[in-house]
Amino acid sequence: MISLNHSVSAEIKNLDLLAKQVVEGFITGMHKSPFHGFSVEFSEHKLYNKGESTRHIDWKLFAKTEKLYTKKYEEETNLRCHIIIDNSASMHYPQVKQQRLDSLNKIGFSAVASACLMELLKRQRDAVGLSIYSDSYEFYAPEKGSERHRKMLLHQLEGLLAQPTTSTTHTYEYLHEIAENIHRRSLIFVFTDMFQTEKSEEELFDALRHLKHNKHEVILFHTYDGATEKDFSFDNNQKKFVDVETGEEINLYAENVQEQYQNLINDYFNKLKNKCLQYKISYIPVDIRQGYNEILTSYLISRRKIL
Repeated sequence: MISLNHSVSAEIKNLDLLAKQVVEGFITGMHKSPFHGFSVEFSEHKLYNKGESTRHIDWKLFAKTEKLYTKKYEEETNLRCHIIIDNSASMHYPQVKQQRLDSLNKIGFSAVASACLMELLKRQRDAVGLSIYSDSYEFYAPEKGSERHRKMLLHQLEGLLAQPTTSTTHTYEYLHEIAENIHRRSLIFVFTDMFQTEKSEEELFDALRHLKHNKHEVILFHTYDGATEKDFSFDNNQKKFVDVETGEEINLYAENVQEQYQNLINDYFNKLKNKCLQYKISYIPVDIRQGYNEILTSYLISRRKIL
């Protein structure tokens, strides 16, 4: 988890500033990690591949890093990226009175993580687009690299932090539609909890596969609350559990079903992981309590793969 200079209990008032702080902490941490060297500082360079001409090697950078990099030309430096966010009611779990750094629900985490990705994309001079869906296609913006465009996307993300929703999930329908909107080869990030009440698992997986058309690189951030949604960790008082999208209710003691629940949820996670492997989609389960490093590292790894 990234540690910030101010209190972690603070309300999120400036998403842009928060994203800058998280990314700065991430970059500092990278310099102390095994990833040192392929970092965000070198957006105008790429690793030298054996057999390439040595005429464009940056020897000054070699003296600093002890790694061989070649200078990129302008047309090589820009990558197109598209962020997709599921804004259905299940993504607004757990209920929070206010989105705070120590108390984010899934949509809050996804909004902050997306802002951090956008900050990193800006530093790499990559173009970014955004799609938000629930039971409608709520927002779409194509990939652009301007600062004005980025500010507009940040405004949309801030709206996600402020507005709870009761919308159902139409992941199947809108992933197909979004896939049709992204024409040029891009790096696609998807934030969703993969809950879908109206379609079968196979139809949902088929929608994910559609994102791979045009040879896009797709990263699925499977977003969940680890303590309650994966471990089913509740005290053993009788509780009423309510499906936030269908309204179905059930009263039970958590301990009575915890083991069976964990087996079922682990099976689903494994099935999703295997399907993504089959479709050549990067599957990353993301516990919203665990910070943003894995998300930002995934971007850097995938960026190298697609360029």
